[in-house]
Amino acid sequence: MQTTDLRRDGNAAAGMLRELFAQDVTTAMATCAGCGSARAIGALLDYDAGMGVVLRCPGCDHVMLRLTHTPGWVRLDASGIAVLAIPDDRPPS
Repeated sequence: MQTTDLRRDGNAAAGMLRELFAQDVTTAMATCAGCGSARAIGALLDYDAGMGVVLRCPGCDHVMLRLTHTPGWVRLDASGIAVLAIPDDRPPS
């Protein structure tokens, strides 16, 4: 079997993405791309400038996440997060 036989478009991930974005992620652990420290999203510093939310690392002040609403869209920039670990409360299968 070739890897191309396993390839599908992003719509195939819809179920898993729905699970991710339909829960409270403030308990998720975010690893800062700036200094490498890991903290819960809820422990990051919120710089709400009125246009959206800017979350920064309390250790190094690196911007970890930006979230804003624009006409017809919600825009998320999580490029300052190296790894996001979200608790999985589902029972093991």
